[in-house]
Amino acid sequence: MRNHTPQQVQAADAETFRQAFERITENVERVIRGKPDVIGLALLCLMCDGHLLIEDVPGVGKTSLAKSLAASIDVPFGRIQFTPDVLPSDVIGVNVWDERGRVFEFRPGALFSNIVLVDEINRASPKTQAALLEAMQERQVTTDRTTRPLSQPFMVIATQNPIEHEGTYPLPESQLDRFLMRIGIGYPDADSAVEVLDLHDGTTEINVGPVAAADEVKAMTRTVTEVHVAPVLRRYIVAVADASRRRGTIILGISPRATLDLQRVAQARALAAGRNYVVPDDVKAVAEPVLGHRIRLSPDAQLQGLTPQTALREVFESVAVPTNAS
Repeated sequence: MRNHTPQQVQAADAETFRQAFERITENVERVIRGKPDVIGLALLCLMCDGHLLIEDVPGVGKTSLAKSLAASIDVPFGRIQFTPDVLPSDVIGVNVWDERGRVFEFRPGALFSNIVLVDEINRASPKTQAALLEAMQERQVTTDRTTRPLSQPFMVIATQNPIEHEGTYPLPESQLDRFLMRIGIGYPDADSAVEVLDLHDGTTEINVGPVAAADEVKAMTRTVTEVHVAPVLRRYIVAVADASRRRGTIILGISPRATLDLQRVAQARALAAGRNYVVPDDVKAVAEPVLGHRIRLSPDAQLQGLTPQTALREVFESVAVPTNAS
């Protein structure tokens, strides 16, 4: 086998990552039509070992996206329908007395899957949301003083309806911050909508098979952190965060944790493009889904109709883009 220098190995790894990323994306696109950017963001989130919040109206494919992503990677898929009466034990699992063995036996909940869809996360009580928070942050759950690790990779894909508020519990800032990204799916364009009608005619169900293994995804996740980020580009990310904290329309700016997440997703995006280094466009392209749910606008800015997305664009426009950042 030919010997490679470290730089050549990294370039080869980037190309391998790109091919696998493209293979999974194309597989999911068999189900989710006309939304390559959405699928790409969801897959970047998985490759960064993060969690995804999908905020959109019913019927646009949130569940189908989660199920097809799990099916493409050949990992167990779990689903939890949150309602106000769901208890933490319904999510985590429960110890049940085994009459034959005369011992308590743990029966795991849906969280013991690799990809977990949490439907209408804001309908659960704060106590149940707190149980989910430990799993998301620590990759483990605790029941009766026993801590159990969760499988890897582990990703929570949560959904919530942005226009329905009756009977819901708004997510606290601490839990929102645990989501690496927040995205919307949106309605398909006319051509894609026609394709959906052709494919889903009521007689045929689209089933996608696995095109990647769990071990391959874990290896891809490890590769993300090895992508080169030039010092000038790191200073650019820090300058953007600092600018957000000094802007009068923003009362809660970009946190250090958010800057780490932004860098990591930019690294994954570079790999998805077949590069082993990050460029400024990688940072700007993922800024809104990574940062939009982590900043808070002042009451005056909200009254003026300013959105977090607009505020972020203004912040990025106020910071000079570095050159020779590769």
